[in-house]
Amino acid sequence: MSLEKNISKIFGIKNDEWLQHANPLSVWTRFVTLPFLSLALWSRVWLGWYSLIPIFLIILWVFINPRAFKKPRSTNNWASKAVLGERVLANKDKVEIPQHHLKAKNILSIVQSLGGIFWLFGIIKLEIWPLVLGVVVIYLGKMWFLDRMVWLFEDMKDHSEYKELLY
Repeated sequence: MSLEKNISKIFGIKNDEWLQHANPLSVWTRFVTLPFLSLALWSRVWLGWYSLIPIFLIILWVFINPRAFKKPRSTNNWASKAVLGERVLANKDKVEIPQHHLKAKNILSIVQSLGGIFWLFGIIKLEIWPLVLGVVVIYLGKMWFLDRMVWLFEDMKDHSEYKELLY
């Protein structure tokens, strides 16, 4: 089973829930997660063990978010296509996708991981510059990844498995 399939399984995203997650509000509200998580983790200095409360709430939001919104009126927008591209990627074991998309996904995963190293160092050592650098690199990698997912969906949208997803 692919990593993408495992991630969607961890989050419990099933067929119809992909469309809820494709709501642009779902996509854009997930972007607050990393800054808020950073602040919550940093707050251990001020709040001590009470910092676990905002940390828990943020992690809970990550799991609730894909199902928190209604299906979008239209999926013919960048954010929706990005999520639908992730669905196509998660389904790559069933429906083959062009290899250049996998290569880009792997490179962008490395970029985000490198950002994650800086971010984690900043959180552990309470150093602002690696934390901010890490967040910027993670978000640049994520936005580029999402843009690639739009490209992937555009390449695959005429496949019978995905035709009904664009409306």
